[in-house]
Amino acid sequence: MISSNIAKRYARAFFDIAGEDNQYEKYFGELQSVSSIIGGNKDLKEFLSNPIFDQSDKKVVVGQILGKVDISHMTENFINLLVDKRRIDVLPDIADSYRELMDGTLRKIQVEVKTAFPLKSDLMERLQKSLEVMTGKAVEMAVSEDASLLGGLVVKVGDTYYDGSIKTQLNNIRNLLGEEL
Repeated sequence: MISSNIAKRYARAFFDIAGEDNQYEKYFGELQSVSSIIGGNKDLKEFLSNPIFDQSDKKVVVGQILGKVDISHMTENFINLLVDKRRIDVLPDIADSYRELMDGTLRKIQVEVKTAFPLKSDLMERLQKSLEVMTGKAVEMAVSEDASLLGGLVVKVGDTYYDGSIKTQLNNIRNLLGEEL
């Protein structure tokens, strides 16, 4: 909980700076990029979060990483601030909180779609337009395949699931038949 509150405060501060520069999406992409580099390397992640290691060593390592990534001076300063304040381990949570702020401001929503089979492009477009009408926001869809669904699809919009899979329908029928026996 404490980590979450800290992440939200740092995200809000960086988001406000992004608003001044009108660079919401650019700064988010940069945060996400650095976060994925750190999160994708278990040893690096442990090194940066371990208080035993000296801050100056951490700063040197992060400086080398930032030197290889194309990011703005503002994002670089923000990442260095996180290292100085011993909060670099909260970077993934900060990026998530920043995304929520950005999506709210830009009237976007993240939608996850699971299908049993690949969707054709025209069907994906119709689904996206329907979701945009339903939510009143621009939809960014992440589509994945899950053969266990047997058919249909499952859509997650925020915290709400819309389950139109064959698997769920068969389970519902089985439950109904089981109750009547």
